[in-house]
Amino acid sequence: MYPLDLPQSRLLFFFLGLVLTFVFIRISVRMIRAGVRWWPGNFTPGGTHIHHVVFGAVFMMLGGVTGLAVPDDEHGLRVAAAALLGVGAALVLDEFALILHLRDVYWTKDGRLSVDAVFLAVGMTGLLLLGARPLGYDEFYGEGRPLRVVLILVNLGFAVVALLKGKVWTGLLGLLVPVLPEIGAVRLARPGSPWARWRYTEGSRKLRRAYRREARFRQPLIRAKIRVQEFISGRHDLDPDD
Repeated sequence: MYPLDLPQSRLLFFFLGLVLTFVFIRISVRMIRAGVRWWPGNFTPGGTHIHHVVFGAVFMMLGGVTGLAVPDDEHGLRVAAAALLGVGAALVLDEFALILHLRDVYWTKDGRLSVDAVFLAVGMTGLLLLGARPLGYDEFYGEGRPLRVVLILVNLGFAVVALLKGKVWTGLLGLLVPVLPEIGAVRLARPGSPWARWRYTEGSRKLRRAYRREARFRQPLIRAKIRVQEFISGRHDLDPDD
């Protein structure tokens, strides 16, 4: 455990708040969906279903403002604020798909986007805890500031290209892990990505290869990822119109 006066302590408590709250809220919604009688149901004062993203926004606000307002030497309050921020982030990200679509798609296929958002947040926070630094890599690139700035901009450019090629995990995690953005940028774009629409003409050799790779490699990986995620979060199998 880090001493409370270290910045890593705040990040650790944020991480714990994020992970533990996501696990708890997913257990809760699965119990509600299963109709378990002794488990508290949805919060519906006056007949209005209050989604947990509302509570998440409040907790994020409280945690963020508290972390900014308390004195630097109040280490206990600062880590508590970080944990509250993590709790709020988990509740908001768990309904990220609802915010994006502006309708309740929690248990539909579109709702898987919320689980992806939480997993990505957990992955990036975990990398920061392990010592990764966004685009910095001082120990990798040396101490020369001009060279470091150039390399940061180059790495950021590769990350943007990877994102345009539809490689979201590679592009975002690559902001913390060297070489990942370059790998994503030089590989074929995913079919349907902005890069593929702009650069691959219909019927071209590159587009055919992209479809073959999607079917041969990416789709099995996606199915495996969905099985792991739904083991934790529950099945997203409702019809969008239900």
